[in-house]
Amino acid sequence: MKVIITGASGGIGRAVAERFISMGWGVYGIDLLPASLEHPEYTHFRADITDNSALPEITDAHVLFSNAGVQNADDIEVNLKGAMNVAEKYIASNIRLRSVLFNASASSVSGQEFPAYAASKAGLVGYMKNVAIRLAPRGVTCNAISLGGVFTPLNDPVVNDGALWEKIMAVTPLKKWMSPGEVADWVVFLTVTNRSMSGQNLLIDNGEHDLNPTFVWPEEH
Repeated sequence: MKVIITGASGGIGRAVAERFISMGWGVYGIDLLPASLEHPEYTHFRADITDNSALPEITDAHVLFSNAGVQNADDIEVNLKGAMNVAEKYIASNIRLRSVLFNASASSVSGQEFPAYAASKAGLVGYMKNVAIRLAPRGVTCNAISLGGVFTPLNDPVVNDGALWEKIMAVTPLKKWMSPGEVADWVVFLTVTNRSMSGQNLLIDNGEHDLNPTFVWPEEH
């Protein structure tokens, strides 16, 4: 069994890659950065997902985890258009595909964080539903996860600030964030175990949005 993971060099992408390898799967990682792990079952491609012509030819994948994303001036280009490039290429070229999963964001539901970022992730959820409709006749599931706080380098500005972290915990009902390993649990469940749910966006945020919606970030940003 084979899985394609974009944004595989760090954070969530790497954790998911490691999890699939531990399950005996072959992993194709795609990232702008060099590979951060080495294993006989891991193949790394350096590519910009906003450039469709740069994406590697892969035709034997069973799962696609579209994970790559940014939080800067290129949000729409990477988070939405790049994810569309990846999905359109690999859903067409992989006839054994069983599942597609997009990494969206809690901001796709709440509208919080930054304007272009929230728009890119909300657009990604809408696109996911379109893909789910098109893939259903093939028996392929397609869903999205919208995560709240996860311990990744992207969130260092608040994780490493004691005062901001205290504010975050004050508005997070379960008083915790997710580890990349916990995210990997969800990814495996939704892409491997799940065979009946499709077209859904799962909000996984320790209760923050529905129970106490607040976004905390350094003011200078």
